Amino acid sequence: MEHRDLVSELALFFLQRKYEPGERVPSERELAERFKAGRGLIREALAYLEALRVIDRKAKSGIYMSNDTASVEALALFAQIGVPLQAEEVRQSNEMRRIHEITAVRLACERATLENFDRMRAVLATSMKRIDAGEPIDLEDRDFHLEIINATQNNIFYRIVRIFYLMTAERRRIYFQRPDRCRESHNEHIRIFEAIARRDAVEAMGLMDAHLKGVESYWTGLLDKPQTLEKQQPEAAWLRHISS
Repeated sequence: MEHRDLVSELALFFLQRKYEPGERVPSERELAERFKAGRGLIREALAYLEALRVIDRKAKSGIYMSNDTASVEALALFAQIGVPLQAEEVRQSNEMRRIHEITAVRLACERATLENFDRMRAVLATSMKRIDAGEPIDLEDRDFHLEIINATQNNIFYRIVRIFYLMTAERRRIYFQRPDRCRESHNEHIRIFEAIARRDAVEAMGLMDAHLKGVESYWTGLLDKPQTLEKQQPEAAWLRHISS
């Protein structure tokens, strides 16, 4: 078993068993037996989870669930292995995304290079082809927004925001199942791109704010009134998932 797979398996094991903060979990030896892995690999995976503030290891005592709030990287890991965010975490991640991306679009107006513009155009072209083919654009949506972050020329900023996109991959996949949402989002992307190309920071920031608020209000509405959803809608499955 590879290190990354073992980290995911251990995280899922701890979370599915719903250990409480501060509660003791199985020892290295017990985990090695359960996952059929060497003690060294188990120790490395546990060290990684400790760095993410998922667990605490106490010398001559044992392994305990952390009393600290899990790191943002841990939340991204949870999302990737199928552990849902809580409703309040969804709201807070939406708010943080808006704060980051409005700042990013302002900086992009000042700093974007010709290469950034070329990559944005390429993403928009691919997005249009997928819409014409009746396909979702969740990946193109991610790529467009991340290229705006990239256009700030701030690699740390890019790496931080990329974590939020890992956390929201499933939500974006669900959101873009409807062709009308794909087309509306694509058209908004075009307007944002044109404002950045004109170096019009005020307009670009306003467009980005409206764009993100629209998506945020959609998910907030679902979180507030999940009972209004029809069972066959993919959003209903997502809501049941985060509520379980």
